[in-house]
Amino acid sequence: MRPKNIADYVGQKHIIGDGAVLSGAIAQNTIPSIIFWGPPGVGKTTLALLIANELQRPFYSLSAIQSGVKDVREVIEKAEKMNLFNQERPILFIDEIHRFSKSQQDSLLGAVERGTVTLIGATTENPSFEVISALLSRSQVYVLQELSKSELIEIVDSALKNDEFLKTEDIKIEQYEALLQLSGGDARKLLNILELVTGAAIAQNVPITNAFVAQHVQQNQIRYDKTGEQHYDVISAFIKSIRGSDPNAALYWLARMIEGGEEAKFIARRLLILASEDIGNANPNALLLATNCFQAVSVIGWPESRIILAQAVTYLASSVKSNAAYEGINKAQSIVKQSGSLSVPIHLRNAPTKLMKELDYGTDYKYAHSFQGNFVEQEYMPNELSGVKLYEPGKNPAEDKLRHSLREMWKGKYEY
Repeated sequence: MRPKNIADYVGQKHIIGDGAVLSGAIAQNTIPSIIFWGPPGVGKTTLALLIANELQRPFYSLSAIQSGVKDVREVIEKAEKMNLFNQERPILFIDEIHRFSKSQQDSLLGAVERGTVTLIGATTENPSFEVISALLSRSQVYVLQELSKSELIEIVDSALKNDEFLKTEDIKIEQYEALLQLSGGDARKLLNILELVTGAAIAQNVPITNAFVAQHVQQNQIRYDKTGEQHYDVISAFIKSIRGSDPNAALYWLARMIEGGEEAKFIARRLLILASEDIGNANPNALLLATNCFQAVSVIGWPESRIILAQAVTYLASSVKSNAAYEGINKAQSIVKQSGSLSVPIHLRNAPTKLMKELDYGTDYKYAHSFQGNFVEQEYMPNELSGVKLYEPGKNPAEDKLRHSLREMWKGKYEY
């Protein structure tokens, strides 16, 4: 059911729809090297294939799990020979590029710099952490989003209409919710589930309902699939257990991931995020411990990393919680999106040139360290936002101290 052309591609309209940036690059045959970042089953591999077909480029595909430096070099040598005969620049697709080691990624760098190949990498992990900076700086990162309910239904209906076998059968889907929920937004998993339940529905001559899907899929679910729905369900339960201050449950879900073969760095990265999002200034040591945990598991590896992770998990789960920093940046970004780029007040502007000084840039700025207590009251917000409060300290001992300090400095202006 993989689409044959870009017109049949479902989803990702923000990058491949009419007028979108990638659509324009394809139309002009000027695509850069690309990193597709998104969850499983949203069309990363499919989009890479369609781009190659659309541009009539040679297409090489390597899996980071199965390929090494030798395989990369062989592909590059083939590409260099093609360039000698003035053929179109090949596209080299690397699936799960985040699993490539630094040396493997280094082996790609020269070919990308010289334009020997156009790299398209696919990753489910944040490329900022997993792709070397030199390669990342030479690539355009496109974030692929989870498929919407309507897009997933479109994929199901297309399969019933176009699959050589299914289109010959009278299959009725009365309810889609269970199909969509169990797929977790993964189109590949959705089609696998559809294949399973349509076979049973045809055999029993019954329509497909939520109950029917749940009954047949539940009997075939695997314990933990680190590339599929269980991956996201288990990490969700893990994070929510820590957020909910339950170290016992957090250890259980940690063990599930360890026994399922999850990467230690993947778990540690989630702890880094949680330490700020769910604990923050209520316990600043949480972020320090999570950072040390990430650094430690990066050099230790399994099986000893389980002990380091367990220490960090139990500490974070047992810690006092606050999402004040998380809520604060959400509010700030919302205001920026609504109000646009408000002018920086004159007294806060930088004045590196004579002209800027003549325009009073930086004039009347009060240097806090020149005043008693290293504080002086002045306006730091754009004039239109004077008095707006974004950070609301949480109700816990550590942030109570921050609240008291802010109240003392700002008197009534930032009353909490």
